[in-house]
This record gives sequence, structure tokens and C-alpha cells, in this order.
Amino acid sequence: MEKVIKVNYQNKEIKEFINETTLLEISENFKKYYNYPILIANVNNDLVELSEKVTGKCKVDFYDRSSIVGRSVYERSACFMLIVATRKVLGEVAEVFVEHSMDNGIFCRVKGVEFDKPVMKKIEETMRELTKQNLHFSKVSVARIDAINYFKKKRQTDKVRVLKYISNTYVNLYRLDDVYDYFFGEMAYSTGQIDEFKLTFIKDNGFILSLPTIANPECTLDYVHHSNVFNSFLKYTEWGNTVGISDAADLNEIVSKGNYNEVIRLSEAYYESQLTRIADKIYDNKKDIKMVLLAGPSSSGKTTTAKKLCVYLQSKGFKTHTISIDDYFLSREDTPKNEFGEYDFESIRAIDTNLFNKHLTKLLVGEKVLLPEYNFITGKKEFHKNYLQLGENDILVIEGLHALNDELTMAIDRRNKYKIFISPLTQLNVDHHNRIHTSDTRKLRRIIRDNKYRGYSASETLKMWRNISDGEFKWIYPFQDDTDSIINSAFVYELGVLKTYAEPLLFSVEETDEMYPEAIRLINFLRNFLPIPSDEVPKDSVLREFIGGSGF
Repeated sequence: MEKVIKVNYQNKEIKEFINETTLLEISENFKKYYNYPILIANVNNDLVELSEKVTGKCKVDFYDRSSIVGRSVYERSACFMLIVATRKVLGEVAEVFVEHSMDNGIFCRVKGVEFDKPVMKKIEETMRELTKQNLHFSKVSVARIDAINYFKKKRQTDKVRVLKYISNTYVNLYRLDDVYDYFFGEMAYSTGQIDEFKLTFIKDNGFILSLPTIANPECTLDYVHHSNVFNSFLKYTEWGNTVGISDAADLNEIVSKGNYNEVIRLSEAYYESQLTRIADKIYDNKKDIKMVLLAGPSSSGKTTTAKKLCVYLQSKGFKTHTISIDDYFLSREDTPKNEFGEYDFESIRAIDTNLFNKHLTKLLVGEKVLLPEYNFITGKKEFHKNYLQLGENDILVIEGLHALNDELTMAIDRRNKYKIFISPLTQLNVDHHNRIHTSDTRKLRRIIRDNKYRGYSASETLKMWRNISDGEFKWIYPFQDDTDSIINSAFVYELGVLKTYAEPLLFSVEETDEMYPEAIRLINFLRNFLPIPSDEVPKDSVLREFIGGSGF
């Protein structure tokens, strides 16, 4: 008699299955609860692919593309399909570079061959054929040395070099059709599950692989080009190529030789050059510009950047004044609530925009204004003796979540504002096919800072991230195109430094914690980087805002 095991689905429903039933077969019993194909399973708080078999009593959950976990699996699987389709159309000489996120997709390039829009369309058609064929993504565990030798024969030096710095005896490779590749992360069960995507050609610069999003999982929206952010990514990529660092292996090679100090200096200089250019632009238009507005997603380095920009402006003869948007919160009882009945401090409706605009209008005509100070204990604005009056060469620097939203400064003429969007737009990738998510860099920064300055555990920060991200998509990203400058606050060396601080915090997440799979994912991601000591990080670096020791 075959052994029967009990499977507990979300602590709501228990079903019995024959021992060694695959998770794919088990998922069939619960697909009625999902709107889209199930992509990955959570078994006893561990992410497991659907091809794996269950051999004992367990708790399970599943994810489709409408979830954060499922969306990540969907993207990775779509990228592998893109790589296979490109080789089918152009041969092995063509190399796909999966570079960075843009709008609802990923910017990619094909190098080594002539590439144009008709070729891209053939690749897209081939991807759709792969979907129809419903091919299985198979995982193979091989010795790391064997994997290195395989990629050497295929002349995929990026894989060879990245695997050199991984200490694991065995690594997982994935196979689709007749192509083997290295990915750090799980795949869907089959290509049939990846049925929504679009390719959009970008002249001279490759194309965008657009995918469904968590906010809109039903279909793939048309690509919307954000030229300012896109050009900032390109500039940093070109700079990385110039200094010889385009992937993790390039950085690891430098670190392994003890030459990371120069990389730190070069990276800091690149960041500083952006502030120099901005200060020059503001000075050239000083008759019009009366305020600088700085906004960006969480852990972009807004606070340090605002302070450093003030120094640059002061060197140009300006007298700078900072105003905190947080001091203009409405009284607690007047603050709007979200769908869960909690105070929604992320909403611009939580800001007293009428008072804020009234004060700005008065300041710009030379009147003296008594500024508020918000008491977060009582939940009310207080007015002490914080007066401000602007002189001829005075300029306001305002940084915060809603700084780019014109509703915040609706009474002020656009020519009087200088808008800056800031984000760590990393050009660094693990290898040609494994990109580094900007959100992962920010997440690691936030974990370190929250623990150091607020006493939060890594788990607590990870639990908050979904709400943080939702707020950014609602209140920051819609305004990123109406900017005068983009500040890229990424540092090519930073993941090596962040690793030394974040790794121990991530290991503190217990196996029973709901954030454990995400903590493990980040730990595995950081294994691609050698550690870099923080001693040489300048005291005024943006990175100090997170790791400590800031001169500000």
C-alpha cells in the first residue's frame, strides 16, 4: 500500500496525496483560488519549484504572477525564454544582455550581430512559439568546476568569471530546449505559464521586454518611455564600461587584488560630479530658481544628498534653507485612512498643502514666515520661534516623498522650481543574464539603517517593504518625468560594503518567519559579491547614511 501524506494548504484546507506526488500535481487541486497559472510553491516556508516531489507531511502555499514572489519567477522565466529565442533566430554568436528595469519591463540588448526591429519581431514570435510548445524548465545540479568548464566551451566568459567567486561545490543550472544557463533564483514549471509579454524596440539601444505587473497582472501594458531615467541608466552603464566594471566578476576581481580603494574614489567622484552639474545649472538660472525639490524612493540617499547639495550651492554664493515637508502633516485626527483603517501618512492628503503653499508664496515675495514644527507624539503642528525670511541670494531646498508632485507646490510657478529625482540606478549586473534590481540595493540599505538607527530587525523591515513600494508607485514614480535632473545615487562598490552589514541581519530571520524565503533570497544574492571593508568609504558619502559614521 502506498504511503499517504497530508498537505495543509494555507492552514485552511488539508488534503491527502500519495507520497512523492509533485507540487505541480498538488497545485492542480488549488488552482481555483488563483486567477493566473501557479508558478512556484512555498513548502514549510521554503520556496520550491513545482517539479519537486513532496515526501512528507507539510504546509504549502502557492504564488502566481500577481504576487511579488510569483512576479519574480515570471520575469526570470521570461528572460530565459528570450535568451533561447534569440539563439534560435540569430545563432549562438548573439549574446543577450539583460540590463535594468524600465517602466513595466526590462531593458535588454543583443550584441555580436546586426539587430533591428524586424529581427526583434522574429525573436518575439519565437518566444510565443515556445509558450505554445509548453516546454519544461528543468533544473540540474552540477559541480561548480564542471559548470565552469561547460561555459568555457560555450565561450560564455561572464558565467565563468562569476562562478569563480562562488564557494559552493555544486551549483544549479537550468535547461530550456537545448540551452543551459545559470540563474540565481527559481523558474516556472513550463513555458506555457509565461503567456503575456511584449518586446518594444528602442532605436540604437536595444529593446524592452515588457511583462505583466503586480498592479496589472491581467495583461502586458504598452511600454512608456521615461527618457530622463533611461538616459541616466545609460550614462552610468557607459561610465562602468569606461572604468572596467560592468558585472559582479569585474568588481570581485578588483577586490580580490585589494584594489577596491580606487573604485571607491572613482564611484564617489561620479556621484559628486552630478551635484556639480546641478549646482552650475541652478546658478545659471538663479534669477528664476527659488527652490530645489528633491524626491525619490526609500533609501535613495535623499537626506545626505540634500545636505551635500546645500554645500555646493553655498559655494556658488547661495544661502540655503531647508524645509521639512513632514512639519506640515495634518493633525492626527484629520489624517486620511487607508483601506485597512490605518492612518495613511504616505498620502499627499496627509499634508497640509494649503498652509505649505501659503508659506511658500509669502517667502518668495520676501515676507517673514513662522514655520511649523510637527510633534509626532501629540500629532499636531506647533509654532515656536522658527521664523524664516528669504534674501536675494537665498534658496529653499525641500526634500521628501511628495516633493515632485505639483500639488505640493501648486501656488509656485514652474520656472521658480528646480526638480530632482534621485534613485540608486545601478549599472552593475551579476552577469549578462542576471540583473541586479534597484529595489534590492535600496532594500539592503534600509535593512541596515533601520536596524542601526531604529532598532528594527531585518524581518520587520522586509514586512514593511510591500507598503513602502506601493507608496512609491503611487506618489513618486508618476512624477519622475517632470524633472530637471536625475541623481543616480548608486555606487558601483556598495554591494560589497553592504554585504558585511546586511548578511548577519538577514541570517537572524528565523526559519519559521514569513520573511525567511526573502531573507534567503537576499543572502544568496549577496554570495555573488566579495566583502569590501567600509574603512575607506568617505565620511560624507551617501552610503554613510545607512552604514553609519556620516560626517553629516
